[in-house]
Amino acid sequence: MNAQTSDIAAYESLLAFWSEAGVDACYLDEPFDHTVIQALPTPAAVQKLAAVVPIRGPAGSTNTAVGVPMAREIAAQASDLEALTAAVAAFDGCALKMMGARGTLFGRGAADADLLIIGDAPTDEDDMRGQAFSSTPARFLDRILSVAGVADRTYMTQTVFWHPPGNRPPTPEEQAVCLPFIERAIQLIQPKAVLLIGAVAAKGILSSDESLLRLQGRWQEWTPQGCATLPVMTTFHPGFLLQQPLAKGAVWRDMLSVTARL
Repeated sequence: MNAQTSDIAAYESLLAFWSEAGVDACYLDEPFDHTVIQALPTPAAVQKLAAVVPIRGPAGSTNTAVGVPMAREIAAQASDLEALTAAVAAFDGCALKMMGARGTLFGRGAADADLLIIGDAPTDEDDMRGQAFSSTPARFLDRILSVAGVADRTYMTQTVFWHPPGNRPPTPEEQAVCLPFIERAIQLIQPKAVLLIGAVAAKGILSSDESLLRLQGRWQEWTPQGCATLPVMTTFHPGFLLQQPLAKGAVWRDMLSVTARL
């Protein structure tokens, strides 16, 4: 075995190790030489940048003090869902956008929906397809909505709009900077009820520390900023149902309660 063949084998072994460890994305499109010392920006330059772009903290964190007000200002300018989707795509205040996601996935459904569904985050399958709620669990959710008779009366979005690396749950900070866009969607759609899918979505929207088992099937009230108070139901995630089919009965009872409320 010559040196070149040995090097290739070593690289293949390293890539296989990373794959088994769950690494599925690179943070940068081009290689970066970390041995080169970069000039640090002056305080004046940092202040100037902060006036235009939300400043992020350490890698993987989001500055909510800057990002939330900016998101709220940008979202307020959207006059319809199409403009709101474009505003989300242009927004750089959530660190998730820079962590390898292929694109922005805001939502899909009826612009005059009676029911707003909020999930946790785009999956790797959604990210690969380039469409929100296109994964296997989402297609199962579509069937549930169709049987319940509300498929054409529903709009679906998520607490964040970019696929988190490694399919990890979004952080509270990442959810917080995305919330103003959800609130603006509610103002535009004016749904009659909200259905939260899973514990991550429930915690991000309701800021509740209660377990999913305690939240599931209960009607609560939620008052998004700038909106009227809405009835909110929390149910199990469709991905959980695919693993635990016995929970389908509980979700169906939740859907019957939702359709009665509508």
